[in-house]
Amino acid sequence: MENSLFDISQKRGSYFLRPYVSSCYHVLLFRGKGKFSIDFTEYDFEGNTVLFFAPYQTFVWSGDENVCIELLSFHGDFYCIEFHKKEVACNGLLFNNIYQYPHIRVSDEDFEELSSMFGKISKEMFRETVEFSDAILKAYLQLILAFCSREKNKMLQDKNRSIVFNQEMTAIQQLIEVYFVQERSASYYASMLALSVGAFTKKTKQLFGKTPMMLIQDRVVLEAKKLLHLTHKSVKEIAAELNFSDEFYFSRYFKKAVGLSPLHYREKVGISIVAK
Repeated sequence: MENSLFDISQKRGSYFLRPYVSSCYHVLLFRGKGKFSIDFTEYDFEGNTVLFFAPYQTFVWSGDENVCIELLSFHGDFYCIEFHKKEVACNGLLFNNIYQYPHIRVSDEDFEELSSMFGKISKEMFRETVEFSDAILKAYLQLILAFCSREKNKMLQDKNRSIVFNQEMTAIQQLIEVYFVQERSASYYASMLALSVGAFTKKTKQLFGKTPMMLIQDRVVLEAKKLLHLTHKSVKEIAAELNFSDEFYFSRYFKKAVGLSPLHYREKVGISIVAK
C-alpha cells in the first residue's frame, strides 16, 4: 500500500487495531457502532459511516474487530484534491479540517450507492482481460468525493441549525485561525474569551473533542503540511513562517506530532502540481 498510488480493498476492523499510517488519502466505508481515533482523538460512530483521513494521520480502530471495512486509498500524485477543488470541494471539508468530525453518517440508500461505486472501482482494477484505465478510476473517485462532499455539507447545515453553541465554536475557531502562528498557549485564548484555562479546556473538549493544546498543535501541523505539500519553500523558510526559533525545533515539533521529519514527509507525500 505504501508504494501504491491507488488501491481498493476490503479489511476487517482487526486490521486497524494497531496504528495505521500511510502517505495516501483514505476513504473508508463501513456499518456498525463503536469507536475509532484519528491522530489520537477518539470519535464515536453508529450506522452507515464514511470516514476520511489524510496522509500521515494516525488511524486506530476500537470497534467490532469483525466489521467489514471497504478501504479506498489514493496518493496525491494520482489524484490531486487541490487541483480538482472546484469539482469535488473536498479539501477542508472531507480532508484537512481540524475542527470537524472526520466522518459522516449516510442513509441506507446512499450507503448502497457508495458501495456500488467502490465495487465498480474494484471491477475496473481487477479486470483479467483488459488493463485498467486511470481515467475511469479517477472519474469514479471524483464522483465518490463529490457525493460525500455534498452529503457532509448537508449534514453541517443541519447541525448548524440545531446547535445552540455554534457561535462559541465559531469564536474559538476564528481566534485560533488568526493567532495560531504567534500564540500557542491555552491561557492566551482563554483570556481572549474571558474564561479560565479550566473552563476553556472544558469548552473545547465539549465542542471539538480536543484539548486547547491539541487544537493549536493540530492547526500548526496542518499549516506545516500545507506549506510542505503546496509550496517549494525550504524547511528553514517554513519554520520561520510558522514562528519557530529555528528549523531544528520545528523539525522536532513536526516529527513528534506526525511521526516523521518535514523533509521525509515532503518526500513521501510529494509537492503538489499546484505548488507555487
